[in-house]
Order: sequence, then C-alpha cells, then structure tokens
Amino acid sequence: MAGFGLPNFGQLTEAFKKAQEIQQNAQALQDELDGMEIEGKSNDGRASVWLSGNQQPLRVRLDPALLQEGQQASETATLEALQAAYEQSTATMKGRMEELTGGLNINLPGMGG
Repeated sequence: MAGFGLPNFGQLTEAFKKAQEIQQNAQALQDELDGMEIEGKSNDGRASVWLSGNQQPLRVRLDPALLQEGQQASETATLEALQAAYEQSTATMKGRMEELTGGLNINLPGMGG
C-alpha cells in the first residue's frame, strides 16, 4: 500500500539513528557548555561579566575607577558587559547545537528559534 507519503524503512531507520546519536551527544554538550566561561565587556572595557555557555552568571569585575564615577556609570557599563556576554553565550550555544544536530531545523526554547 504505497502512496501514503511515508519514508521508506531505510530512511526511517536512518532518522532514528540520527536522533539517538543526538541524544547521546547532548549530555556531553551540556557539560561542555557548563564548563565554558564567556566574557562580555562594556564598551570602554572597564566592566566585565562572565557567563557559562549555558548562560549561567559566573562573575562580574568592575574597574575601581568606574565605581568612583558613580552609580549611573557603573550600571551602564555593567549592563553593556552583560549584554555582550549574553550575545556571545547565545551564539556559542546556538552554534554548538547546530553542530550537534547536523543542521536540522529544530526550535529550542530560549534560542530565538
């Protein structure tokens, strides 16, 4: 009974193998992303924020001279650094996921998909 639009058995088997491979590599990727430290800096370089590859906050560094400029300057620089770290972390995560899935079009939560 052909004509139902189903892939042949070989294609289906290959798809299942690929899905299983992705699942097996997903935990290793999570561990790799957790171990990364991605630094984002403010435009003037006086504030830095580090995130993991999974976008978990790790630490913040502020130049003492920046702190002397007051709250507004410190907040602005910290936000710039956080935004830069977030963009780099997101791009890293997305790139590694694309490598893992072999370019399959999979929408993942939090990935802008």
